[in-house]
Amino acid sequence: MDSICCCATLRANTHFPRVGKFGLVEGENGSRGEKVRASVKGNGWINGLSRSLSTDQMAWRIKPRLAYSVMTSDNGRETITKQMPIYEKQSAADPKNVASIILGAGAGTQLFPLTSRTATPAVSIGGCYKLIDIPMSNCINSGINKIFVLTQFNSALLHRHITQTYHGNGINFLDGFVEILAATQTPGEAGMNWFQGTADAVRQFLWLFKDAKNKEIDNILILSGDQLYRMDYMELVQNHIDRNADITLACVPVGESRASDYGLMKIDSAGRVTQFCEKPKGADHLKEMQVDTRLMGLTLEEATAKPYIASMGVYVFKKDVLLKLLTWRYPNANDFGSEIIPLALKEHNVKAYLFRDYWEDIGTLKSFYSANLALTEETAKFEFYDPKTPFYTRPRFLPPTRTDRCKIKDAIISHGCFLEECTIEHSIVGERSRLHSGVELKDTLMMGADSYQTEPEIASLLAQGKVPIGVGQNTKIRNCIIDKNARIGKDVIIMNKDGVQEADRSEEGFYVRSGVTIILEKTTIKDGTVI
Repeated sequence: MDSICCCATLRANTHFPRVGKFGLVEGENGSRGEKVRASVKGNGWINGLSRSLSTDQMAWRIKPRLAYSVMTSDNGRETITKQMPIYEKQSAADPKNVASIILGAGAGTQLFPLTSRTATPAVSIGGCYKLIDIPMSNCINSGINKIFVLTQFNSALLHRHITQTYHGNGINFLDGFVEILAATQTPGEAGMNWFQGTADAVRQFLWLFKDAKNKEIDNILILSGDQLYRMDYMELVQNHIDRNADITLACVPVGESRASDYGLMKIDSAGRVTQFCEKPKGADHLKEMQVDTRLMGLTLEEATAKPYIASMGVYVFKKDVLLKLLTWRYPNANDFGSEIIPLALKEHNVKAYLFRDYWEDIGTLKSFYSANLALTEETAKFEFYDPKTPFYTRPRFLPPTRTDRCKIKDAIISHGCFLEECTIEHSIVGERSRLHSGVELKDTLMMGADSYQTEPEIASLLAQGKVPIGVGQNTKIRNCIIDKNARIGKDVIIMNKDGVQEADRSEEGFYVRSGVTIILEKTTIKDGTVI
């Protein structure tokens, strides 16, 4: 067994750089996924480190016969001397031993009316992608090629997109697969129920992991189909293996304004989850989950702004542990966040993994709208453009967009659009969109169309006083989501000048949610309409 034992003396302003190939490397990830940059002086994190170093649960991946170096300054005299424990060399995680399960979301009420005909993961994002493309692409880029997608509500379009995108089209899964597992009824009283929650959905298909083709699976990755982020899942799995965790929860620090939207956790100095509360309500319950996030490697300023640790809804389970929890230990527990994970804390080694990159939960229409428009910013926090980790979607084989004397600023224009003497600012224009002369689009997400109308068809509709797909002449639109195949006439004004926050006008073809106007799919807004 390769191992290492060392003793270190830590002074004030001490930092923990890592010995790399070419010397000391600062800013490496710690065992919880945090950036190692803390110092002794005035930092509670180091006290936690002092305690955690004495445990045998922090199995850092230390190369045999290679000590972690310590850099100190002479600015202070306080020291901590700690005997380092012995660590075993850990084996590298193999993607072949990992399977992912992507949850197809529930009824989609949070994104209604965009989900009136389609499942949440099939909702368009970024002009040409679907939300399901995010976890699917992350899996592919991580080398994970055994993927299950659980679906239930409004799943027809989601099934179509997965089939047309990930079965062929140059995406090679070799000995892997992408399987759609739709909710179904089976013989027996219990088999008459649809999915009762996230955990129950997984439970109903656990028999698949007993198949011969899945016998080599050691860890199961549980993912959500309604989030925006780029992540190497194998780094998470490696962290899970290194610390011998039964369950690992990916997490992010969050501020108070959105903390109640997530499952919140508390951890100890070794990164073990000691308490978990799913979407706590009320100021008292929320305050109870507040923690000093400097424990995760945040600065004092960051920790003050984000005093909560939120679950991303991304979990890694040892396969045997997941089977035991769902079939034997808690067979009636239906949800991971509110039941399985809090219960598992009592008996299992549940660890937290800090994710330090961009992550956005698309849990509300407002967050969906904001996340989309944030993509258009000059220094966007998230971009689909990365040659090393591309995001995949269904190929449409569309021609380039054609523009004629347009003014475009901070915008994303998808393929196959026709833009004529229009102004577009801080907006996303989906594929096959048509904007005619005089149109002004600002702070707007336009999802485009599923098919083209020919020039004769458009001329015929106009001659009959009807409205073709797209946006007519001299129409002004602000702060709006335009769903697929909408027909908006000429001289229309959609600005919500009165600042209405909530309105249901389905008979008129629109809703207002959090101040954002949503034009319904396939609806017609007649010439001269003012909203």
